[in-house]
Amino acid sequence: MDHAALSTTQLNLKRTLHWAGGGLAFIAIAFLAWRLHGYWDRLDVTQFTPSVWAAVMVLVLVCGGANLLLALSWWLLLTQSGVKATRWWAVSTYGISQLGKYLPGNIVHLAGRQVIGMAAGVPGITLAKSTLWELGLLAIAGSMYGLLAMSLLFNTLPIWISAGLFLSVVCGAGYFLQETTNARVAAAFFLHVVFLASSGAIFVALQGILISTSGLDMQVGLQLGAAYIIAWLAGLMTPGAPAGVGVREFVLMVLTKGILSEPDLLLIVLMARAVSVMGDFVFFLFSITMSTMSRR
Repeated sequence: MDHAALSTTQLNLKRTLHWAGGGLAFIAIAFLAWRLHGYWDRLDVTQFTPSVWAAVMVLVLVCGGANLLLALSWWLLLTQSGVKATRWWAVSTYGISQLGKYLPGNIVHLAGRQVIGMAAGVPGITLAKSTLWELGLLAIAGSMYGLLAMSLLFNTLPIWISAGLFLSVVCGAGYFLQETTNARVAAAFFLHVVFLASSGAIFVALQGILISTSGLDMQVGLQLGAAYIIAWLAGLMTPGAPAGVGVREFVLMVLTKGILSEPDLLLIVLMARAVSVMGDFVFFLFSITMSTMSRR
């Protein structure tokens, strides 16, 4: 094949990949709207005051902003393999493809990222390796929050012991990753830890906004946040569950039994889902804007 024919083939492949990426994003948006509509129908929003709505909207923005941590972590994992990519390209690519996690199969967002990355000239094997690193680090970081949830299973265990074990293990894991791989992988791991902490904090904040009439006990807050992260991890690791739907709720009901009543838990979980969906959409819009501006 001569050089001109090869260039034409590569151009056609890039166009096809761009169209495929755009198609996946469009389908994901449609599914996202359908999911959000379903959550909203099950919520009695008439009971919410303007102050509650204002607090929820703040949490939506926090949730959307927290996705930056995941995107930057992915960028670190790409660049540690030698990929010359800018932070904002990684953020826009991550955000545009991220809505695909709401599609059945729980892998469409990963496929979308692969397609967009290959269209930009990133080797497919490098993209696949970065995804494996990301999933592995997320699983490790999420499992460590099980140390904070130990006091849910062992009532006599003080929360400060669980918290001390958690911090020690996280720091130890970060040091181990830095020594055995490199500083970028260790930094990606810590970004995942912080992202999961923000997710748990949003769930706890919703409990305070929607249910509690007084201050939230720190031990209960740490337990609820850890339980949410463990439930999130279970949903992430379950094949075929779009964004962990169903799995996350079941695990939460098991872990929080005795702390939250079932009606209260259902209300918080439904609102947490709505906040997560809207936060992902906010991040999607931000990513689209960044992608558009970078082309000018």
